[in-house]
Amino acid sequence: MGSFSIWHWLIVLVIVMLVFGTKKLRNVGQDLGGAVKGFKEGMKEADSSADDAAKQKIASGQTIEGEAREKVEKSS
Repeated sequence: MGSFSIWHWLIVLVIVMLVFGTKKLRNVGQDLGGAVKGFKEGMKEADSSADDAAKQKIASGQTIEGEAREKVEKSS
């Protein structure tokens, strides 16, 4: 039971198009593309707002607290 050939996928595609119709499939594709685009824009906004907040803290002279740890090397 190996992978499907191109002919199997073409038959599945034709059956799906007959069941759902091209208009409904086009709408689903547009909705999915819009969701992915919105997700990417949201990630860019969240990343840029986090960068802006860090830059404002540095520019205003606020101290950013952290913890320094000693690097331990493993011997082989």
